[in-house]
Amino acid sequence: MSGKRQDYIGWSDYFMGIAILSAHRSKDPNSQVGACIVNPQNRIVGIGYNGFPVGCSDDELPWAREGESAYDTKYPYVCHAEMNAILNKNSADLTGCRIYVTLFPCSECTKLIIQSGIREIIYLSDKYHDSVTCRAARRMLDMAGVKYVPFKPTVPRIVVDFAQEAESVTQV
Repeated sequence: MSGKRQDYIGWSDYFMGIAILSAHRSKDPNSQVGACIVNPQNRIVGIGYNGFPVGCSDDELPWAREGESAYDTKYPYVCHAEMNAILNKNSADLTGCRIYVTLFPCSECTKLIIQSGIREIIYLSDKYHDSVTCRAARRMLDMAGVKYVPFKPTVPRIVVDFAQEAESVTQV
């Protein structure tokens, strides 16, 4: 072969793929969400997924969506993917970055996104579009001038097959 491969994936597919792969780290039985923050030079500067705070046992805290009270559900305890990506950043400054998320951010994560200086959100799903938290999020994003767009893949799927990859990497 004398030229470069033509079937490589583009930046957007790559970064959303990282967000999706990160979501697979979540232990939440109902919602696995991932996030990938990218700077203007297309360098990944933060990755996160939804889960409990460091040091809080995911065997002792509840994973339920409903309980006798809110105290007995996951909601007061879970750190969202966007929060974790921002806190896990490997850059001093997120100004001008974009964040790829598998689920449109809630209003709490939107506040963090705006305050951190992220200027664009690329989201895979907006399944809670009409909820109060997503409506409030869009209201704040519009006020702050943060762009939000649905993800538009250029390839229909990306498959990670460890056995096939291990075999093909050894070919010369």
